[in-house]
Amino acid sequence: MNDAIASDLTTLPASELARLDARFPARNVAVGGGAVVSVRECGRGPVVVCLHGIGSGAASWLDTAALLASQARLIAWDAPGYGESTPLEAAAPTAADYAARLSALLDALAIDSCVLVGHSLGAITAASAARTDSRIRRLVLVSPAIGYGAPSRAEARAKVRTERLATLDELGIAGMATKRAGRLVSDKASDHARRWVRWNMARLNDHGYRQAVELLCNADLLADLPPPMPVRVACGALDVVTPPASCAEVARQCGVTLELLDDAGHAGYVEQPQAVATLLRESLAG
Repeated sequence: MNDAIASDLTTLPASELARLDARFPARNVAVGGGAVVSVRECGRGPVVVCLHGIGSGAASWLDTAALLASQARLIAWDAPGYGESTPLEAAAPTAADYAARLSALLDALAIDSCVLVGHSLGAITAASAARTDSRIRRLVLVSPAIGYGAPSRAEARAKVRTERLATLDELGIAGMATKRAGRLVSDKASDHARRWVRWNMARLNDHGYRQAVELLCNADLLADLPPPMPVRVACGALDVVTPPASCAEVARQCGVTLELLDDAGHAGYVEQPQAVATLLRESLAG
């Protein structure tokens, strides 16, 4: 699909963009070595740090952040290579590389305690960070991706890498957003949720996405879970990307029960922000 045509399907009303800038403004945070991390934040109170998935960005947390603004300071990053965030140096960075950049961000923001939320691919970084950073007092994994790094997943790993990169090469970012974004929400999703996930995916950067594909292919979440700590694992009941059965195995290995988000697909925090805000509000109190 031509990118110019696809971009017509990935626009947002001016009023929605104004709401994003007013309620959830972006800024770049220097994290050392000439690198920056782009973040969006709003609210005051205990800190919640949110990590997006492979096809999204910081702005996707807008509705959840707005619901929590009176009770928490929600900070969402654009992962390395996303938005204006500096990419990592390695062509195939590891979960530990992403986690180190996250720790540098916490240093730069002088955060000494937080609840860390990882959605999909972001769960891989979140779990890795929780292994080594004592400032993370609670972990929330939403529709966690387990990755393809386990030896038993070698065949699937090669297929996923080939298919994702071929789709990117064939369609470009905007065309890929038009083709793939619909899988992130359920059939019950509102037009707003559909447009929102398309808009966020259409703003990916080619290089950052390629690095994230390598993370997805090489990571093994189940082998990289942190030692026992407060954890909650949730999943959209209608998720077809990381289905409930897959997420239930993550929950089992964390020693908790999977929590299902009704009427939600993979991007549950976009489709059902009230439910995710409630989950995070409860995590803050725990």
